[in-house]
Amino acid sequence: MKIVVYVMNKKIDNNTKMKISFCINILISIMMINAIIMSIMGFKFMYGYEPSSEITGVSIFSYYTVQSNIFMGIISFIFANREYMILRGRKRDIPLVYYILKMVATISVSLTFFVVFAYLGFITKGGHLPLLRNSNLFFHLIIPIVSILNYVIFEKTNIIKFKHIFYGLLPTFLYEIYYTINLLVNMKNGSVSLRNDWYSFAQNGLLRTILVVPMMLWITFCLSLIIWKLNKKMN
Repeated sequence: MKIVVYVMNKKIDNNTKMKISFCINILISIMMINAIIMSIMGFKFMYGYEPSSEITGVSIFSYYTVQSNIFMGIISFIFANREYMILRGRKRDIPLVYYILKMVATISVSLTFFVVFAYLGFITKGGHLPLLRNSNLFFHLIIPIVSILNYVIFEKTNIIKFKHIFYGLLPTFLYEIYYTINLLVNMKNGSVSLRNDWYSFAQNGLLRTILVVPMMLWITFCLSLIIWKLNKKMN
C-alpha cells in the first residue's frame, strides 16, 4: 500500500492525475448511460440464473441503486467538463462545491456497494452473483469501485473539511423519507408486499423500518468519514 501511495504522490504530477481523472469521469458517465438503457430495454449479456430483483422498465428509477448511479454519472460529467477547461487553460481551479458534490456522489454509490454486499446478497435467492449480472454489474460493482478509486487517488484535495462530510448523508436521508412514505401508502393490514418493499425493510413489521432509518444514516456517515479520510491521507 505504501508503494502505491508513493507512486501516486511522487511519480505522477497533478496535470497527469487530472487527465486520468477526466478520462475516468467520462467513462463513469458513459457506463451509467449504458446501464440505464440496458435496464429500461431489458437487454442482457449475461445469462444463467435470472434474479427476481433484476428489474426493467421505468420502475428502475424507484431504486436507490439507480438514483445514486445517475447522480454519480451526472456529477462525473460536470466534474470532467471543469477538468477539461482547466487542462485547456480556460479555468484555474475546481471550486469547493464541485468537490463536495463529487464526494456526496461517491458516498452514494459507496452505500449502494455496501448494501449489496453486506445485506442484499444474503437475502437474495442465489446470493450475490445474481446481483452482479447485466446492468447490475455496472450499478452494483464497476461504477461504485471506479468512482471510489478515482475520488480517493486522482481527485485528492485538502479543501474538503470534516464538516462537509455531513452533506453525504443528505441523499440517504431524502431517500429514506421517500421509501418510508411509499411503505405507509402501500401498507395493508400492517404488512407491505415485496413489490413495494423492494429492500425488504418492512417484511418483519414497520418497527424494523423505523430502526433501519437511523442505522442507514449511521452507515452512510461511517462511509463518508472513511472516504474523506482516504482522500485526505492520499493527499
